[in-house]
Amino acid sequence: MTIARAFWVDAPGRGSIHSEPLDAPKPGEVRVRTTASGLSVGTERLVFAGSVPPSEHERMRAPLQAGSFPAPVKYGYAAVGIVEAGEPLLQGCRVFCLHPHQDRFVAPTAMAVPIPDGVPDHRAVLAANMETALNALWDAAPVPGERTAVVGQGVVGLLTAYLLARHGHAPVVIEPDPVRAAVARGLGLTVGDAALAGPFDLIVHASGNPEGLVWSLERLAFEGRVVELSWYGDRAVTLPLGAAFHSRRLKILSSQVGVVAPAMRDRMTHARRLAMALALLDEPRLDALVDATIPLGALPVFMIELAAGRRRVLCARITYGDEDR
Repeated sequence: MTIARAFWVDAPGRGSIHSEPLDAPKPGEVRVRTTASGLSVGTERLVFAGSVPPSEHERMRAPLQAGSFPAPVKYGYAAVGIVEAGEPLLQGCRVFCLHPHQDRFVAPTAMAVPIPDGVPDHRAVLAANMETALNALWDAAPVPGERTAVVGQGVVGLLTAYLLARHGHAPVVIEPDPVRAAVARGLGLTVGDAALAGPFDLIVHASGNPEGLVWSLERLAFEGRVVELSWYGDRAVTLPLGAAFHSRRLKILSSQVGVVAPAMRDRMTHARRLAMALALLDEPRLDALVDATIPLGALPVFMIELAAGRRRVLCARITYGDEDR
């Protein structure tokens, strides 16, 4: 019997590596040997802290999650690996799967999405975040000529700004952190001065900080709109919806990846959207977004440091192998 090793949140603020038996794949399943996985910093930090509100326990479930919120739970959704058993046509293929951090796993064949040859494993871990950015682009529905901005240059903010620029919308990005601003410039993006920027017709907010959303509302033009990508977990957010909010006819639109954006819903499946996201990772400059490498065995300590604010990263790549035990 194959024994797999996986990262579990045992209790809020505490995790460990568990060993667990892995069944042979059944018809319609594949077994994947993981080569890398991506840690979605914002969401997984909230999961690690036990900050998923009870009302969202079911909606926040990852597709192949084990356990339940707040803990114990095995969570994650950005695994890259090689199919080693199951569907003959996929054996030996590199695939991306929405699976937690685990060195080997069994998954439905339909969830193992082949990775394009031009996308290396270390960049493919960004696929779930790119899928979020792609959905945000569809939700935002930018119009040529609109003045656009993206506030917050974490991974999702960077990828959203990159897609806007790639499709001809030339966003201004707002990011006070000089390291993240430098990554944005490396992608060819224009970094604006928060004190001077605006007004904008469209702002995508992805900072995870309520102050960024307040700033966005203040910088909107008449009938402008904010697409909100940040998720605050169980934190309450206070917004200035008095004053000129109504007279300026401002709009706040929620965007999240759990469902396909309305503009594409009748012609786009989740699988096709994920395949599109993988294909959009064909740009080598996106390597700069994966700025930390963590062996699976070191993940419990890394998550404590991340939750405490002692580590600040865009995307951590988890590595697998005998040397990571």
